[in-house]
Amino acid sequence: MSDSLSRMFGQKTKVRYITKSEEGNLTEETVKLISKSKNEPEWMLNKRLHALKVYNELKFPTWGPDLGKLDMSKITYYSVPDAKPNARSWDDVPSEIKNTFERLGIPEAERKALAGVGSQFDSQAVYHKLREDLEKQGVVFEDMDEAVHNHPELVKKYFMTSCVPVTLHKFVALHGAVWSGGSFIYVPKNIKVDLPLQAYFRMNIEKGGQFEHTLIVVDEGAQLHYVEGCSSPRYTTSALHAGCVEIFVKNGARMRYSSVENWSKNTFNLNTKRSIVDEHAIMEWVGGNAGSQVSMLYPCSILRGKNSRAEHLGIAYAGAGQNQDVGAKVYHIAESTSSVIKSKSISKDGGISTYRGLVHVRKGAKNCKVHVQCDAMIMDEKSISNTVPYMDIHETKVDVGHEATVGKIDKEKLFYLMSRGLSEEESIKLVVSGFIEPIMKELPLEYAIELNRLIEMEMENSVG
Repeated sequence: MSDSLSRMFGQKTKVRYITKSEEGNLTEETVKLISKSKNEPEWMLNKRLHALKVYNELKFPTWGPDLGKLDMSKITYYSVPDAKPNARSWDDVPSEIKNTFERLGIPEAERKALAGVGSQFDSQAVYHKLREDLEKQGVVFEDMDEAVHNHPELVKKYFMTSCVPVTLHKFVALHGAVWSGGSFIYVPKNIKVDLPLQAYFRMNIEKGGQFEHTLIVVDEGAQLHYVEGCSSPRYTTSALHAGCVEIFVKNGARMRYSSVENWSKNTFNLNTKRSIVDEHAIMEWVGGNAGSQVSMLYPCSILRGKNSRAEHLGIAYAGAGQNQDVGAKVYHIAESTSSVIKSKSISKDGGISTYRGLVHVRKGAKNCKVHVQCDAMIMDEKSISNTVPYMDIHETKVDVGHEATVGKIDKEKLFYLMSRGLSEEESIKLVVSGFIEPIMKELPLEYAIELNRLIEMEMENSVG
């Protein structure tokens, strides 16, 4: 890792923790500790305990990447730093934590191009602020822990009910038991938030687990762009990220969710992201995965309203010791719905990248349109790229297309660029940049620049 990127992402921050669960297999006592420390209402504690029961009953996934190195008995499920929760001024954030977010560029981005920012450190949100004019229009942007107390009816209605039920899979159940922090957003009818809202999640503790919950409701005719960033310092021991994102896009609304996940290469990133999309509504997912030892991430859109639309754009980089198993899921439930899935991946130094996708069209969902495109670039002989698409089509009056390409760098392009005076390494970087550009241009500028830098750094010494 380059010096600048090491300073930005790789360094542990020395902080004091005021509450921390013991390492070990997850118990009812740990779940009760989390709930009590947040002074949660009884209904949320009961939800957590139900999720714990489901977690203990469900098995680890038997498909996809090997999770054998993930020792759940060595994870710290809850760690609260000595910091005021949800400060409204960066001056109220402890200097060592503030400096971490300064290096990541969060306060600067807030000043220049954001309508609101939330920042979480391990299990607690340390900063949260929304522009005043949006507050006056009824927009809500809070830490999820606050929302449980401030908006209980909305949280009860949407939290892990129809979108992501705790029975979905083992790591969702785990999340339901130990979740902490995250973002709650409500955008009222016909309100268009003109600048993105952003949350940044930093996992700092060794052998840590981070389980933030993001719940977004974009009401009828409203519009929102939400951006998430994630990172963690480098350790030799395993860490776990099992966050959850639930998004509800009401009639005629438009939602874009952008994220760049750059967990350190000791992290298992087992994240769950889902949306329910109503009539004439649009859901857009744009994501980049450049870190973690193992990623299993498949953002999902459930198109339950007529004429609803989903677009999934994703890029993954798998280097030495990395297994990026990512993709998308779209369920076409209603008539005249449409979806586009575009996935790009780069594998280098023995890395494994897999596109794993599902498109389901229900019987009676006529006039649906689906286009899936997967492009993979393999940088050497020892790297692997897989494509595992699954088309589950129960209606004949649909237009469904899938295309996939796997290849190495075009030698003719390299020859041309080198003939113009570029070195071979510079030429490789330029070709790779062109390959990922269609996805990069859809990311917010600062994230696109950072992801480009990360991939360029990984491309160094690609020659030979």
